[in-house]
Amino acid sequence: MLRITVPRIAALVALALMVGYTFVLAPRLSRGHDQDPYGFAGAAPTAMPTWLTSALAAPPTAAPTTATPGASAVPAPTPAPAPQFPPAGEAFTGIMTKTGPYDLSPLDEFTSAVKHQPNVLEFSVGWWDRKFDRRIFDTVAQRGIMPMVAWEPWDYRKEAKEDKLRGEQPEYALSNIIDGKFDDYIRTWAEGVKGLGYPVALRFAHEMNGYWYPWAEQANGNKKGQYVQAWKHVHDLFKQVGATKVTWVWSPNVDYENATGLNTLYPGDDYVDWIGLSGYYGTTGVEKYKSFDQIFQPTIKELRDFTQKPVVITETGATDTSGLKAQWISEMFTQLPQHPDIIGVIWYEARKEVDWRVAASDAASQAYAAGVSAPRYSTPWTVRSVPALTTAPPPPAPSPTPDPSPSPSASPSATKPNPPARKPTSTATRPRSSSTPAG
Repeated sequence: MLRITVPRIAALVALALMVGYTFVLAPRLSRGHDQDPYGFAGAAPTAMPTWLTSALAAPPTAAPTTATPGASAVPAPTPAPAPQFPPAGEAFTGIMTKTGPYDLSPLDEFTSAVKHQPNVLEFSVGWWDRKFDRRIFDTVAQRGIMPMVAWEPWDYRKEAKEDKLRGEQPEYALSNIIDGKFDDYIRTWAEGVKGLGYPVALRFAHEMNGYWYPWAEQANGNKKGQYVQAWKHVHDLFKQVGATKVTWVWSPNVDYENATGLNTLYPGDDYVDWIGLSGYYGTTGVEKYKSFDQIFQPTIKELRDFTQKPVVITETGATDTSGLKAQWISEMFTQLPQHPDIIGVIWYEARKEVDWRVAASDAASQAYAAGVSAPRYSTPWTVRSVPALTTAPPPPAPSPTPDPSPSPSASPSATKPNPPARKPTSTATRPRSSSTPAG
């Protein structure tokens, strides 16, 4: 039998301390420093920021229960359903700025000028950065604004100055995306988006029907059909990772002469949630005044030949060169309710080639403030919101006013039908989209 001695007791105590450090303390320290790059060191791996935990908590609603004789009935609370964004018949407003979440002063200036906080902030992130930064999303979401990322597979810093060569970056050819050369990076983003805990919109490889980006089929040695293959490949990687709180925004430029046909670039309704469109009054080719309807309606009509997905105007703006910006904005808000399939409009609030900013003009700010004050733009976005995936039916046509003294010879079969509408020819060319440094 072993005798209990001081050295033996000391050895046992030392062994217990080593076991406790190895199996209890060390793993916690490792999780805090090595697996938490977003500033929450020391928290459990599944921990969320305090503001997000509170915001995600669904307010309970009382649910009636069946009382048994002689027992007091206590209603069982049930979680409130997640709000749809935007609700049926309503629309959201947003802005896109050059600085995005890295500098929110343009957002604050816009909000102050129009007396309304946008529901969406769109910003660009290029693939050259090769990292996912949660902070830029939280910065936006914490304000009650939905983040929408224009996720661009290129390096904007190497954009050629010659217009025809702007889309030439062989590293970012569609074939490289399809063949998996960016899979590790894509999965990093998918994991990051999954870990956010709230929905975001991903506007991947936009304006693909043009020639000015490396992912366009008209550029960079890309071939017909490769855009759809690349889109599906990226989408499928997100699905494999379990990143399901993503609103996929397929976003061409408004149709123009020599653009790639939209139906050949569409991945299919199973791969798209929202249709996005870019269109401006005042870019090259549309110096002549064109209303909101004149710019967008021909392309929306074309889209309806192959999809009924909701439409978001992901980039728009108007120049004030002719002093008509305020008029254009007023017309936009007048015409929007006539398009129940347009569920959102994002203004390009920046200076690029011309000054598109609303906040730069008192008249434009007042016109925007008056239009956005309508109740249909009042629904906020929250981290619990779910995207609207269908649109409200169009409003019923007004009943014709009967003629109080019809001609005796008139009859329904004698009514002359309206001639078919002639499809307008779009002369709009592409705007210059924002390409913002990703950090």
